[in-house]
Amino acid sequence: MTTTPDTFSEPAGPTHTPSGSTYADAARNHLWGHFTRQSAWETEGSGPPLIVRGEGYTIWDDRGKEYIDGLAGLFVVQVGHGRAELAEAAAKQAMELAFFPLWSYAHPRAVELAERLAAGAPGDLNRVFFTTGGGEAVETAWKLAKQFFKLTGKPTKHKVISRNVAYHGTPQGALSITGIPAAKEMFEPLVPGAFKVPNTNHYRAPEHLRDDAKAFGLWAADRIAEAIEFEGPDTVAAVFLEPVQNSGGCFPPPPGYFQRVREICDEYDVLLVSDEVICAFGRIGSMFACDDFGYVPDIITCAKGMTSGYSPIGAMIASDRLFEPFRHGTTSFPHGYTFGGHPVSSAVALANLDIFEREGLNDHVRENAPAFRASLETLLELPIVGDVRGEGYFYGIELVKDKVTRETFDDAESERLLRGYLSRALFDAGLYCRADDRGDPVVQLAPPLIIGPPEFADITSRLRSVLEGALAHI
Repeated sequence: MTTTPDTFSEPAGPTHTPSGSTYADAARNHLWGHFTRQSAWETEGSGPPLIVRGEGYTIWDDRGKEYIDGLAGLFVVQVGHGRAELAEAAAKQAMELAFFPLWSYAHPRAVELAERLAAGAPGDLNRVFFTTGGGEAVETAWKLAKQFFKLTGKPTKHKVISRNVAYHGTPQGALSITGIPAAKEMFEPLVPGAFKVPNTNHYRAPEHLRDDAKAFGLWAADRIAEAIEFEGPDTVAAVFLEPVQNSGGCFPPPPGYFQRVREICDEYDVLLVSDEVICAFGRIGSMFACDDFGYVPDIITCAKGMTSGYSPIGAMIASDRLFEPFRHGTTSFPHGYTFGGHPVSSAVALANLDIFEREGLNDHVRENAPAFRASLETLLELPIVGDVRGEGYFYGIELVKDKVTRETFDDAESERLLRGYLSRALFDAGLYCRADDRGDPVVQLAPPLIIGPPEFADITSRLRSVLEGALAHI
């Protein structure tokens, strides 16, 4: 189903050069990159790579070179780049009502989008609280969990449980929930009350569980029950889990994992939060990935793919049960964001969901995901590839020093492999994706949902050419 934008001219470079300098100079002097080693811009002497256009699954830099966008920007651009109708929806809404907050007021697009999201969410998740992005949605969910239990007579339930190496955002609360020590240490002390349990990386499972995925899943789920018991059930408010954990390299849930987690949460009166900032909106297949894995959470957090990145927005979708204490009297949720549910972003989200329906993108992902997996699994022939894992259009390729022992790389080797070779080599090969070592070294792929088997083969071919020479650069 490879599709192209409605209208496009030939790719072009920047139309305006910063006053008195080149883009590279201006970037070095003024732009502060996110999660970026700024020294790289200085030592390379050319500033950051400058991406100037996108069309479908292709992006171009300022020199005219094209690349496959193998990460959908940042797990975001589900329907592909250059969709004129999304730009037109934004412009139309900006002309009609460019901004109005949801503080005691409403506007039509937010109402329509809330109704549409609730209709697509499972169970009784009918209440939509808009944010500006995913981290804010996670922050909102923790705050709601705390207030809900205070309002229902259980004021000591405030702690949260999440998984090792999991990433849940950068706000202080969401960062506490995040399980990546290196991402947190500079900002400590963080919000107290966040505790970690093992993740579902089956490749790194205890040796006696590596041949039984279901047993491993039950073992991992039971560690959540163990943590609740250890902290005290009367103190734990929520468990935050991604359907497929991103950080560490795409850990899918083993069979029965989420069903057991749901049982545990019900037993201890703990809320189950499905953090779908990456996994929602077709990335795994369904509109919400909890449906792909057969569980109904109490809260869904989502963002990225809601607008395919054409305008920023996020949301917390909560069950009617959690909303009930707020229906009466003077009670309110004293929380909000100036730009949450922004009219332009809401209009773009509605138009984006129209594209999903019209082009059958959810079915497209479900139908083509096995072919994507099969293509990537051919890379297991390479001595450096230890594991290929993921679901839908969301995959991680773990790199190892020794396939037999599953020995990974030490910090110095990982630095040379990922930053000294892979990141640049992949880019030179015309493939934009992610080489990541938040955990064991992986290459991650999450392309736009519009691609199919021909693009799978192209991505795999480019990966193979880069990975074949990787060991020589350690």
